[in-house]
This record gives sequence, C-alpha cells and structure tokens, in this order.
Amino acid sequence: MAFEKVTRAQDYSKWYNHLVENADLAQHSSVRGCMVIKPYGYAIWEKMQAELDRRFKETGHQNAYFPLFVPKSLFEAEEKNAEGFAKECAVVTHYRLENDPENSGKLRVDPKAKLEEELVVRPTSEAIIWNTYKGWIQSYRDLPILVNQWANVVRWEMRTRLFLRTAEFLWQEGHTAHATEEEAIQETLQMLDIYATFAERDLAIPVWKGPKPSSERFPGAVETYSIEAMMQDGKALQAGTSHFLGQNFAKAQNITFTDKTSQEAFCWTTSWGVSTRLIGGLIMTHADDDGLVLPPRIAPEQIVLLPIYRSDEDQSAVLKCCHKLKEQLEQSQWRNENIRVKVDDRDMRGGDKVWQHIKQGVPVRVEIGPRDLAAGTVSIARRDEPPKQKLTMPLEDFPKKAADLLESVQANILKKAVDFRESHSSTIDKKAEISEFFDSKQDTSGFAYVHVADDPAVAEALDPLKVTVRCTPMDWPEEPGKCLYTGKSVQRRSVISRSY
Repeated sequence: MAFEKVTRAQDYSKWYNHLVENADLAQHSSVRGCMVIKPYGYAIWEKMQAELDRRFKETGHQNAYFPLFVPKSLFEAEEKNAEGFAKECAVVTHYRLENDPENSGKLRVDPKAKLEEELVVRPTSEAIIWNTYKGWIQSYRDLPILVNQWANVVRWEMRTRLFLRTAEFLWQEGHTAHATEEEAIQETLQMLDIYATFAERDLAIPVWKGPKPSSERFPGAVETYSIEAMMQDGKALQAGTSHFLGQNFAKAQNITFTDKTSQEAFCWTTSWGVSTRLIGGLIMTHADDDGLVLPPRIAPEQIVLLPIYRSDEDQSAVLKCCHKLKEQLEQSQWRNENIRVKVDDRDMRGGDKVWQHIKQGVPVRVEIGPRDLAAGTVSIARRDEPPKQKLTMPLEDFPKKAADLLESVQANILKKAVDFRESHSSTIDKKAEISEFFDSKQDTSGFAYVHVADDPAVAEALDPLKVTVRCTPMDWPEEPGKCLYTGKSVQRRSVISRSY
C-alpha cells in the first residue's frame, strides 16, 4: 500500500490517523462515527482481551451477557447515571420498516410499529444489569456476584477519532454486588490494580492510579478511580476506570438481601471497565514516525522470519531453514507462553515486507538469506531501535536467546515511556507556574504535580487552561500541603494535565 509519511512534529492528529491506516488497524465505516476494526487491529484487541479475561477469572469473576437495549424507565431509575449519559444516547422508538407508498423502492418507519416503551441502546449496562441482579439476590448467601461482560456500547459522539472516541466501541464492563461496604471497596481497588498491572506489564504503558475528583466521577458513583497515562503529545489518557457505586444503584433498582441477622439491606455495588481506547493509548505511547511499536507481550506476532532468495534453489533451502527455526522458536517460552512466530513467505519484494512489519510494529524481524545459511547466522532487527540497526547472531544460538531478546525489547519500550513521562512532568508549588507550564501557545506540556483540593473552584480555575485534575496517585507518599487555589489542606499531590 502507498505510505505517506507524516511526522508527529508536523501534525500529531494527522500522524495518528495515518499510522492507524498504514498499520492496517482500522478504518472509518459508512456509518457516521463508527469504525471497522481490521483483522490486525482486532488481533491486538484479542491479545488484550485474553490477558485481561485470564486475570478476571483468576480473581473469581465469570463472564455473562446482557441485552443491548435498556427500557427507558430502567435507564431513568438512577437519575445521576441517566443525566450523565442522556445526551449521548441512541433511542429505538419503532420496531419495523415498511415500503414507502410515496417513494417506490424505498422504506420508511412503519407508524403502526411504535414501541410501547422506548429502548435506550446501552451507553453502559448498569441499569439492565442491576435490574437483572434484583431477581438473583435474596440472601447474603447469594453474594457476592462477580460478573464481567465483553460487549459493545453506543455513545453518540459528535467528534470522533479511531479507537479513542467512536459512536460504537468494544469494551468489558464488570458489575459486582456485595454484602458489605468494605468488600465492595476492596473489589474496586483490586480491579484498579489489575488494570494498572496490565497496562505496565503487558502494554508497557506507565500509569498513575488513584481517585478522581468529584467533578470527574462516573455518574452515580460514590468514588471513581482511574489509571492515567501520558501520551507522546503530553496529554493524559484515562486508560481504565473502577467505580465504587455504594448503594446508589441498589436503591434505585431496589436490590435488597436478607443479611446474617435476618435484616433487609441494600447491596453494595461496583463497576469497572476498559475499552478499545487502549489500542489508541498503545499507539500514542509507543509509536514513532515509521509506524506502530508493539510491546512483545501484546503483539500478535512477536517474531517474523523473512526469507530472502533469488533462485528456486535458494528459495527451497532458505524456506526450509525458516520453517525449522519457527518450530524451534515456538517450542521456546517467554513469560510462561509459547513464542509467537510467523514466516513471511509471500511472493513480494523483500523491502516491501520489511516496511510493512515496521509499520505494524512487529517487535523482532529476522532476515535469513543464502549468505546467512552459508555463514550459519541470522540478521536481527528490533522495532524499538532504528530500522537500520541490526544484530548478527549464530543461527543455532537464536532459539536459546529469543526469550531474552523479547524481554529486552519489552523492558526498553517501557523504559522509554517512563523516561518520556519523567521528562515531561514537573512538580509545581506556585499558582503562577501552572499557567507558565501550560502555556496557551503550546498544545500541551505534560503532567504537573500539585497540591489541589477536590473543590469546584479548582476545576473552574483550571478550565481556561483546558486542564483538569486527572487523579491523586495512591502510591505516592503523603506530602501535606495547601491547595494552590482554595488554601484547603490536602495530604497528597495530584496530577493535572490536558487530556483526551
């Protein structure tokens, strides 16, 4: 395919869009605001899905599926949730089309097929799930309910960008019910930790995790926690959220149970989720001007073998070597999984193959030609290093060292992201310095670590700078100080930034 190179420095938004297109990840669909996730992009999502699903099940969660449609009355039951999503909702009012008698060959909505109650296309599933749980729960013996759903949701976004914000997207949403407040809070924090570990260990994306200010909470939640990552334009991406819902949704849906003292009580509930937005975060954290850079943990293929030959005789020998090497590599393990290897034996120019794998971010490329066979070596290129920088290694040693090589690539990609965040962050103790840090002449500057209170006055003061409080990191040590805008005492610094 033709490749128009656009650098991040030239136009960050155009660079992102070109990268998604040229890495063959996704494209805009004929439905306004929606995307088609292409096979390579979906393969990345499947890797994310598989790893998260494994972790969810290890902590006792089960998968289920709930309807796409939510009766309007159920959606309205939790007022804050309904108000928070109302402007993004698609609504089904009729259930049938008919031939248009005034326009031959066209269809129209059948006016006789109007629904008795309108259906909301789920922007999130709290309402339908809690209403379902009500029939599942009678006694404390029925608790906890630990359920996750892999699904699609619809939020009628006006301004869209592939993976980051589309009218329909894929995600997982966990919804749990508990007998005690303590157990629900523990669940909320456990899932936050799972997201943070997954982001850093698998996606090589360093994150800060902690509670968000009240102005940024999920509608209807008592507390919202998030993981916040810095993209290469310095903006924050909310990469995952975990919500402690208290008893708000239980009271709205009248979800009660008989406790151990035979008293009736409302359940304590949580919800948590990540979406295909993670693919956008992966791109904007690691990609360069040549294309995608994938951490080996999440790459569909970790190693691609590229046979190079000119004659039929060379082709036979080189391909035989490549397939034997593939078998050896697939018997090797890295981080308790078999190494994923592909032999690219397509009938096309070697340079075109190489360039495609660079654009698609394959962690390790291995070239094998007649000269390599004669010398008993392989030529290795790492995606986390410049394209022309290569390593020569004895062929027989490569299967033994492949796992260490992948570990090195994974660690280096994470280190680069951590170093970038550190070099674009600043600890600030004066209000005037915040305006200077987020200079209006710049698109963004990075993260500022400041003392701010959870107060509407803070959000109001930061709004002209297009900056918000992202979270107050829980892992940071206490550092008591005064809010720069209200003077109120706070125990920790918070992260403030521009964001997606």
